[in-house]
Amino acid sequence: MTRSASRDPHAATEPLAVPPDIQARLTQAGLRRTLATRAVIGLFLARPEQGLTHAQVLQALQARGPAVNRVTLYRLLDRLAAIGVLERHTDGDRTWRFTLADGPADAAVPRFECDACHQQFRLPDAAEPTRAVVEQLQHTLARLGHQGGRIDLAVHGTCATCAGEPGPDAH
Repeated sequence: MTRSASRDPHAATEPLAVPPDIQARLTQAGLRRTLATRAVIGLFLARPEQGLTHAQVLQALQARGPAVNRVTLYRLLDRLAAIGVLERHTDGDRTWRFTLADGPADAAVPRFECDACHQQFRLPDAAEPTRAVVEQLQHTLARLGHQGGRIDLAVHGTCATCAGEPGPDAH
């Protein structure tokens, strides 16, 4: 049994390699594939819908073995979010949470975040009506002389699992 597998029950199911699309983004941004970078990406690949705080990522990495300085981790999470590998969202407590990005960020695809378990659910069926809202917001900002940099549309609440209700796929 490997050292990391004996410490972390998720280690056996985590991908061993960084997927090619993520490797390309790292290369394009000039980020090296250090042990810390690979460990952070592996953590999020194993838990793609789970929103993790900086402290939770640090704790998970410490349980697996890689020694990562907390400041280095802050910077790494921010860099991975800046290049679109991770998405950064604030929860109801104004705490930053990170999730694995589904490719390039698209503000017209809103998401739902469960305030109990912090899972993220993208809502692609709502994308088309949301595009009109995004365009209107951008137009309004431009009319006021502002330059919007990022639009993040999220609905917060309680997911079906945490509410104890079966989801639509449970039938």
